[in-house]
Amino acid sequence: MFLSRLIALGFLGLATTAHAATLDGLAVEMTNTSEPVLCAEKDNVAVNFASPDVRHFQIEAVHPAYMGSLRQDRWEPDWTACEDISEQTSAKPHPTMATLFEDDSLRIMGLSFTEFWRPNDVTVTIGDKVTHKIHLLQLLKKRGDKAIEVLVIYPGDGYWRIKPLPPEHLDWTSYGSSFLVGPVEFDQRPVVNLKDVAFDPKTMTFTLTLAKGGKASVAVKALNEERMTLDVAFDQGVSGLPFAGLRSMYVTEFNADVARIAVREEGARSWREEMIMNFPGAKATDAWMGRLVPSRHNTSAPDMMFNRFRASPAPSR
Repeated sequence: MFLSRLIALGFLGLATTAHAATLDGLAVEMTNTSEPVLCAEKDNVAVNFASPDVRHFQIEAVHPAYMGSLRQDRWEPDWTACEDISEQTSAKPHPTMATLFEDDSLRIMGLSFTEFWRPNDVTVTIGDKVTHKIHLLQLLKKRGDKAIEVLVIYPGDGYWRIKPLPPEHLDWTSYGSSFLVGPVEFDQRPVVNLKDVAFDPKTMTFTLTLAKGGKASVAVKALNEERMTLDVAFDQGVSGLPFAGLRSMYVTEFNADVARIAVREEGARSWREEMIMNFPGAKATDAWMGRLVPSRHNTSAPDMMFNRFRASPAPSR
């Protein structure tokens, strides 16, 4: 039991200690285009990251600080004050589901909907298997007799969601914020246009072929009961557009997937913290976006961190 516990906590070799400021990263331009709303089912939070020099960075999903005391989770949709959308208008037929890969530790599922808001047919390659018309990819990590979903990507618009494995006292945790990797364009909402998404189960690495040219790799570097860490690398810099973005929702602090932001600005001796809707932007080496108090919306959803921005691959450890 003790050995299996250590393996779960140390998956892919990284410990679970909380990370402080990285100190040695590039400072990137952060802009906030969030808009106030009353509807909790709209992604009104938008924070973008831009720098033509960045070729490598890290994204982490970390359980919120209050996770240890959480005994009741909430993830049901809240349609209060949603004038133009509802449960009925948002309901979709059950998708077709297919297992694209499975071994002793992983399962990859591909979901196809009868309709998707962007009619893109992005090629999906899992190992040596090529598939089309996949609207949602799910990555599930096997633990004991369960397969736990920890990552999803929508190839048609470039949206990702990730979360750590649930802690011992919870069977399941919810997703919260989404993020984008690659040149962020606007098509009704922020998107990243992809030509191909490939996943190598042996290295736990996604390779994205970007419609605007170049490739990005997104490797799972840590996955345990505290955090999930992705290592992102571009083969060329992204100029003129953000290279990444976070999307989330905020109505009030008690009804939000992201309520606060903390950034370490270039050369600063401390973090700057404020409410997400008041954030004016920054040039920062580190960014945390999350919650300090439990929300009635996706209570167990993780905080998100973006950091370790570099102009070249990260030094070997």
